[in-house]
Amino acid sequence: MPQEEGRKDSVTILVPCYNEEEVLPALFARLDLLIASELDEGRESSVSYTLLFVDDGSKDGTQELIREFAQGREDVSYVFLSRNFGKEKAMFAGIEATHTDGLVIIDADLQDPPELIPEMIALWRQGYDDVYARRRSRKGESWLKKTTSRMYYSLLQKITSVPIQRDTGDFRLLDRKCVEALRELRESERNSKALFSWIGFRKIEFLYDRDARAAGKTKWNYCKLMQLALDGVTSFTVAPLRAVTYCGAVVSVGAIVYALYIFLRTLIFGADIPGYASLLVVMLVLGGIELLGLGVIGEYLGRIFVQVKGRPNYLVQEEHHVMRTKDHR
Repeated sequence: MPQEEGRKDSVTILVPCYNEEEVLPALFARLDLLIASELDEGRESSVSYTLLFVDDGSKDGTQELIREFAQGREDVSYVFLSRNFGKEKAMFAGIEATHTDGLVIIDADLQDPPELIPEMIALWRQGYDDVYARRRSRKGESWLKKTTSRMYYSLLQKITSVPIQRDTGDFRLLDRKCVEALRELRESERNSKALFSWIGFRKIEFLYDRDARAAGKTKWNYCKLMQLALDGVTSFTVAPLRAVTYCGAVVSVGAIVYALYIFLRTLIFGADIPGYASLLVVMLVLGGIELLGLGVIGEYLGRIFVQVKGRPNYLVQEEHHVMRTKDHR
């Protein structure tokens, strides 16, 4: 989308929030500096920013801080969900509330610097639809988290037919056409990183150094990260089901071969009592594989169960939207 001369692009900066009262003042200040930096010696900005905060049922003072920040401003909107639905659905609420040319998704914890947004806009204006930030370094994260993250993305890349962007999060700029495409995907168990890859469009990465969290504590423990990884695999590919099928086929062939061996051995040497240990091992192995297969099938059936109920992805308790006319002179 090369920019036409005199054109003023509208961009929404979407910030999902959950119990972020400690970091919000610093975030507000840096977002205001970003907007102010677009004004150069009185020259009119070529970007019209809207700040959109989606609160995912916070229990602290997050909502009150956002209300105060939005008061009297024409560039700040917010959506407060009725309870904690999860970050994925909070982002979807923000996507559905976006009506600008572009959308930037950024976390509230300031690990992703807002000052990089102009660089993303520059690449967007060159014609790219999805400008995603790839982490060159990740401060404040443990060796275990970095290692498991690399292993997860490597596995996902191998078992899917869609190119996966490694070492990326939700920090990216999406063109209007990408936003419209994401709205079409109404699945209940959402994994945005997988969906960003699935929709395609022209993508480009830029490297950046991810900062440590500015304040507060992360809401992502290892249990939640494991659940997110499982959601990504099961919502993105049927490879686990195929793996269980292949495993069952191999075990079945092995069982047939072993049965023939026992049959021939009995014909030649006669029946004998020994074999209890080997029989027990075979039963345990087969039982374990069956339970594993049932677990994988259960994961997919559970997602079908949730999807067919047709419940909304989120419910809104309170919202405030600014009404601005886009200037596309």
